[in-house]
Amino acid sequence: MLRVYNTLSNRKEEFRSDSGKIRMYVCGPTVYDLSHLGHARSAVAFDVIYRYLKYRGYEVIYTRNYTDIDDKIINRANREGVSSQEIAERYIKAFDEDMEALGVELPTYRPKATDMIDEMRNLIQILLGKKKYAYQLGGDIYYSVREFQGYGKLSGKKIDELEAGARVEVDERKKDPLDFALWKASKPEEPAWPSPWGPGRPGWHIECSAMSQKFLGETIDIHGGGRDLIFPHHENEIAQSEAATGKPFVRYWLHNGFVNIQKEKMSKSLGNILNIRDILHACPAEAVRLFLLSSQYRSPIDYSPEVLKEADAALQRFYATLERIERYLNSVEVKDGSAGHILRDKFETDMDDDFNSASVIGS
Repeated sequence: MLRVYNTLSNRKEEFRSDSGKIRMYVCGPTVYDLSHLGHARSAVAFDVIYRYLKYRGYEVIYTRNYTDIDDKIINRANREGVSSQEIAERYIKAFDEDMEALGVELPTYRPKATDMIDEMRNLIQILLGKKKYAYQLGGDIYYSVREFQGYGKLSGKKIDELEAGARVEVDERKKDPLDFALWKASKPEEPAWPSPWGPGRPGWHIECSAMSQKFLGETIDIHGGGRDLIFPHHENEIAQSEAATGKPFVRYWLHNGFVNIQKEKMSKSLGNILNIRDILHACPAEAVRLFLLSSQYRSPIDYSPEVLKEADAALQRFYATLERIERYLNSVEVKDGSAGHILRDKFETDMDDDFNSASVIGS
């Protein structure tokens, strides 16, 4: 029996699927720079989940997006004197190369935000119209957080205790500091698309709701991403999706832990961001993947050059052990394959416990 830790309930639950078809969405990168070790952690973790669900006999429809329009992309394009599209395509290509090096399988769908403008506009119109969860300020459209009764159910935050902060858009015109942008009016020399509210571009949160509905339907089985996305991004996804459809958005929320660099959280403010390809120049990709899987996906993982060297050495021991197992299984004494069944059963028991790759590797 597969059990998964559901962030929504804060406990492990039996994973159930009535149809045998799993619809899984995972938030992908904002493509304004080379991808870092945190992106690798998430991508590898959900790659393993994707593979194991298929191994267990499920048909998995897996969608992971690219955010290819964003303030960070626009700012970089302006600094370099090129288009936002050129920046986005450059770093989509780099991300895909890094994922291939790490052995990450391609998802079923990999939509770009800029290819989904129609779907986002339609979803915003539903929220503005029949549902009355959104309001217009000039060319901007905002979601009215207090209109959604379940706001905070994923993160455990109480709406009356929340304040506008670093991850919440501050705009004095808003009805409430917590209200977030669904559509942003264009500024001079910024990319823009036409809309009933004037030229502009979508807010960040609306793209994942629109993409999920487009490729997976109104209610999906698994939504994944890093723990840093729980609030406000995933909380906002729930609010806008469930307000628009009147249906539960996600059955199981799965979140991977942070990457720490020598005991400190990896962040731009600390200047300790490690790009994937820089690490791959110093260590074999398989060893990096083994390191990323050496902790259970929900746990934080500590990086240091020494730990990566240990992972490389462990990889060599792993292959040596596989060779010994193969010789053993081919020996006359175990032709019935009983030892192979024991190993397989141990593997499945560990992975059925919330995809515990650390226990698999440790054994």
